[in-house]
Amino acid sequence: MIEYKEHTLDNGLTLIVHRDKSTPLAAVNLIYRVGSKNESEHRTGFAHLFEHLMFSGSKHVPDFDVPIQMACGDNNAFTNADYTDYYMTLPTSNLETALWLESDRMQWLNINSHSLEVQRRVVIEEFNQRYLNQPYGDLWLLIRPMAYKRHPYRWSTIGMTPDHIANATLDEVSDFYDRFYSPENAILSIVADCDEQLVLDKVNKWFGDISRGKTAVTDIQQEPQQIEARRMTVTRDVPVSVVTIVYHMASRTSRKFHISDVISDLLSNGNSSRLYTRLVQQQRLCTSVNAYITGDQDPGLFVVTGHVAQGHTAEEVEVALLQQLEELKNTPVSDYELQKVKNKFETGATFGDINIMNKAMNLGFYSMLGDTDLINREVSIYKSVMQDEIMQTAREMFSSENSSTLLYLTENETK
Repeated sequence: MIEYKEHTLDNGLTLIVHRDKSTPLAAVNLIYRVGSKNESEHRTGFAHLFEHLMFSGSKHVPDFDVPIQMACGDNNAFTNADYTDYYMTLPTSNLETALWLESDRMQWLNINSHSLEVQRRVVIEEFNQRYLNQPYGDLWLLIRPMAYKRHPYRWSTIGMTPDHIANATLDEVSDFYDRFYSPENAILSIVADCDEQLVLDKVNKWFGDISRGKTAVTDIQQEPQQIEARRMTVTRDVPVSVVTIVYHMASRTSRKFHISDVISDLLSNGNSSRLYTRLVQQQRLCTSVNAYITGDQDPGLFVVTGHVAQGHTAEEVEVALLQQLEELKNTPVSDYELQKVKNKFETGATFGDINIMNKAMNLGFYSMLGDTDLINREVSIYKSVMQDEIMQTAREMFSSENSSTLLYLTENETK
């Protein structure tokens, strides 16, 4: 049970405080409710660009990393489709250093032609190296627009094309900052051995005078129900062929999300899971297999994938993967198999809560979902999943008309 207190400052900033007496360190996590789904389809990649720009310095802090290092801390950030997360760990005695730094770049980020050009080059180079010039790098650039036709999940966090960042103007970038980097669009979660009122006073000191921004609600086009199977075959210079099948699934706060997560672990969580024992060890069709969920806030994707073993074809692997999904529709999983998966969820949550940064991140994340206390209830939800729910969800999810299949073939397989 994680005890916490949640506050909302007058300017709309959400603050969550959890006291942890086990460590002299403080974890400071700041979520902005902006991800790639909040971008214009004509200017994608902006949320990720800002993950870089936020380290370019601000009005009173020309080099963001120097004060953190002097305070014996470390920091980083990540961006996904739904939000951007900035996190920092440092001694509790230096907590105000973190608050000063985050408040300064929330209101006075150094956005100018030079900083934009520097980070523009970094992002474009990342796009080229990780997505265009690396084996399998473009796989998700192909899958997303096949699976999504309206929802902005149809492009990856890196963006549709590097041209969108290359052609971004300073005014467009500044407008993005003004719209999304403001207190009412942010969630600050702090885990430390520190009195709650003291933390609240310090946060008010550094963030209380920041004015509300002009955050506008993004009009997210919801994805219509898919009614036909979609397929794509491409040929690339890669070591082995890969089969990837994706299915639309429930949103993050739905019970069916948790059921789907359990299904993914039944299929692929360790060397005793179904896909590994059957397709890798027994049939030797694949060199590796995986099943996972994207975990998106809005309805996301259930992913099943296999790397084709030498002497076999992508078509064989596809048939084998579909057979495993079909079995889940019609045959109840055993009590032992289901309990083993539930135990892994409980163990992972228990050990995860030991880490102060995990707690800070999770408190902010669940607050963003609109249900902070889900952090304390989620394990019980997983433990309550029943065999008949698994079969019913599998029947609804694993239908051919809900599928998008990518055969990512080696040049040898297409000869």
